[in-house]
This record gives sequence, C-alpha cells and structure tokens, in this order.
Amino acid sequence: MKKILLGILFAMVIISSPVLMTAAVNIDVSFSMPPAIIFASPPELVVLPQTYVYAVADIDADIFFYNGWWWRPWEGHWYRSRTYNADWTLHNSVPSFYKEIPSGWRNDYREHRWQGQPWEQQLLPYQEVQKNWQGWKKNKHWQKQKNWGVQDLQTRQSRPQLKEDKLEKSGQPRKINKVRQPQQKEHPKTRNEGKKNK
Repeated sequence: MKKILLGILFAMVIISSPVLMTAAVNIDVSFSMPPAIIFASPPELVVLPQTYVYAVADIDADIFFYNGWWWRPWEGHWYRSRTYNADWTLHNSVPSFYKEIPSGWRNDYREHRWQGQPWEQQLLPYQEVQKNWQGWKKNKHWQKQKNWGVQDLQTRQSRPQLKEDKLEKSGQPRKINKVRQPQQKEHPKTRNEGKKNK
C-alpha cells in the first residue's frame, strides 16, 4: 500500500510541476537590393539648381550624388554607395538633401526650365563631379556660375550645414520624420536586370 501511495504522490508531483519548454524565435528581415542599372560609360550628371545635389538625369531611375555618396530610392527604401553602379547598402532613412529637391525636377530638366525660368543645364562628367564636389560646395561654385545656369533665379538663403549632412557624410545612421518618398519609375534596363536576377 505504501508503494501505491508513493507512486500516486510521485505521479501527482510530476503532473503538477510546470513543464519547461524552450522556444526559439527567428526573425529574418531582409530587403532586396535594387537591380543593377547598366551604364555603357560613367554617367553624366546635372547639378540641381539651388542645391549641391547632382542627378543622373538621362535615365528614368532616380540616382543622386551628394556629399560623397551615391543615393538611390527603390521600393520605398533608400540605398547608398560610394560608386554609382555597385555596392548599394540600405540606408535607414530618407537623406536630408532630398527635402530640397522639387518633385518635378525631372520635368524641369526635360523642359530646360527651373521654377518657370530658362535653365541652361551643364552636363558634367562623372569624374569631374567626383573630383571637385567638395571644392565646388565650399567655394559656392554654382552660385557664382550664373546661378546654376538659371536666368533670374531667386536665390534662397543657403542653409548652414546640418548635423544630418555631417552624419550622412560620416556614414552614421540618423532618423527623420515623415518626408515624402519619391515616385518610382523603373528604367527599362532595370526591369530586364531584375528578371535576370530572379
């Protein structure tokens, strides 16, 4: 009888004790990288008036050069690289320069106007921009060059260099709130490259 009572007691302890369970949770968040845009030669850029942002204007995809980085929006995220054609990495926010870019800049480029004024654009070789961007910004080169080539341009107050600019240049992350995202238009070459990579 003692053995039966001990067996029942033992069974009750085992049943009533909490069962230790281990659970593993794996969260894998990944972002696909933008598809490659193949350039036959290094791209030419245009400086956008009233900024020191350079854009690759003769393609449908938005690719900008600012503060030593190449920038590219794709599928609601921003990517940046030290080169225009490779090594894109996800950036955690919209770059600070983008809030100064009018949404219709590409139409202005095609129509050779800026804010309704004639715009004599100067396409710049990639190598020239890469070599001179810092000096041009420091010496206000484009303001002195006929106001970015725009007739009767009403110059806005140049803003001081923001802390955000310094962080972007250094590669440190930063956060900003609600800034418009660019409309995405896929370049025909991009579509073809994306299909090849699948």
